[in-house]
Amino acid sequence: MEDIFLYSSVSVNFLIFVFWFLTRSRRKNIPPSPPLALPFLGHLHLIKQPLHRSLWKLSQKYGPIISLKFGSRLVVVVSWSAAVGECFTTNDIVLANRPKLIMGKHLGYNYSSVATAAYGDHWRNLRRISALEIFSSNRLNTFLDTRGDEIKILLNKLHRASSVDHGQFVKADLTSMFTELTYNIIVRMVAGKRYYGEDNAVDDEAKKFREIIGEVLKYAAPGNPSDFLPVLKWLDYQGYIRRVKRLGRETDTILQGLVHEQRSHGMEGRDNMIKHLLSLQSSQPEYYTDEIIKGLMMVSKMSLFGGGESTSSKTTTFTLQKYFEFF
Repeated sequence: MEDIFLYSSVSVNFLIFVFWFLTRSRRKNIPPSPPLALPFLGHLHLIKQPLHRSLWKLSQKYGPIISLKFGSRLVVVVSWSAAVGECFTTNDIVLANRPKLIMGKHLGYNYSSVATAAYGDHWRNLRRISALEIFSSNRLNTFLDTRGDEIKILLNKLHRASSVDHGQFVKADLTSMFTELTYNIIVRMVAGKRYYGEDNAVDDEAKKFREIIGEVLKYAAPGNPSDFLPVLKWLDYQGYIRRVKRLGRETDTILQGLVHEQRSHGMEGRDNMIKHLLSLQSSQPEYYTDEIIKGLMMVSKMSLFGGGESTSSKTTTFTLQKYFEFF
């Protein structure tokens, strides 16, 4: 028994030494790195929450451009504005590829969406479609009436609430109202439908949709240990891969349902993002498959809900709060 323990200890120590030697001998032409990188973990033990403060402290100690090992992944942290400009201008193509995370496989349609695809012809075409056909000023201006309609609905709701008490002051939860306003605008832009009614009614489809969007935004951040330590991916640490696969199936079901709904309506009714992508599909069906359309929908929803719903509602609430402080 003692011999087995001795041989096991020697073998483990030898493997750790080989791993340390190989990682030390490779990639010498990289920025300086903090010492005390642990085998297999790298510098993960140096990272604490909030993340930006941990990285700022490391940059203050080791320089504006440093390299870190997050498990099996090499990460470069740039804290110098001039170098950041170089990364996104002169060297943008060099840094265009995204790391292949678990989320990108199961929620990004096997790395085929604009947020997860490798740099190349496919990615450039998706980027062009996003810039010209979805997020361009002309496309967004076509939804001015939609935004105006939703603002009128909100004002009518406030008016009815004040009319109940014959013009007296009443309490109004503006935070939830602005959240509903932004949510309805985004869903109408994407799918041409409202998920919050004028009477605050929310159907089961809307609840499920919002739950899934919240989960997608939660898993979109590359913070799961399985993305950095391959051994945890093999073991499905904390059931992360199982949950992401389940979320991918549920998301695909909802997105495909929205596509079928718009396809059944034809070109009738107001324009929306799905309807516009289906018109592109009719002209180039070999490229604009349902999977490509759903991938564009996924990225659009993450961009709009991640940066639109919360930011817009909080900013509007904060602005009104400051405005009323003067009265």
